[in-house]
Amino acid sequence: MKITELIKTRRNVKQFKVDPIHEDTLNSWLEAASYAPNHRMNEPWKIIFVGKETRAKLNHKTNFGNAPIVIAVLSEGSVTALQRDENVMATACFVQNFLLAAHEEGVGTYWSSMGAQPQNREILNVPENDDVIGVFGIGYPVEVPNAKPRTPITSKITYLS
Repeated sequence: MKITELIKTRRNVKQFKVDPIHEDTLNSWLEAASYAPNHRMNEPWKIIFVGKETRAKLNHKTNFGNAPIVIAVLSEGSVTALQRDENVMATACFVQNFLLAAHEEGVGTYWSSMGAQPQNREILNVPENDDVIGVFGIGYPVEVPNAKPRTPITSKITYLS
């Protein structure tokens, strides 16, 4: 599949099958994701595998669609606001690479921002200066939702002289 097709067909999946994902396969997607652009090559991403007890404490409204795997992705904090922003941007690129690598293999993901809430940061044991980019359910989708309409990109473009 061409990358543009992968990008256009990736969805936030709401419900997952119980089928397991092999650890080697998951690690290969994480490794591919690590080739994301990142300032100063500091690779600011951190991955937390969320086990059953922690998952129950997070108390997600749909239990991440019963996904067989749940991870949290963090971005390392920094001493300067600029470097913090650069780290968050690089980690978001890491996440997008991961989502596309999983999608290429027919695996869906559910991206939740709930990890940024103070009580959930505590449950996930997130260091004070780190940012939670998302908590992700990962698994084979029960169904893939249709694409939602997008604003034409031409309405988002500005030209400067």
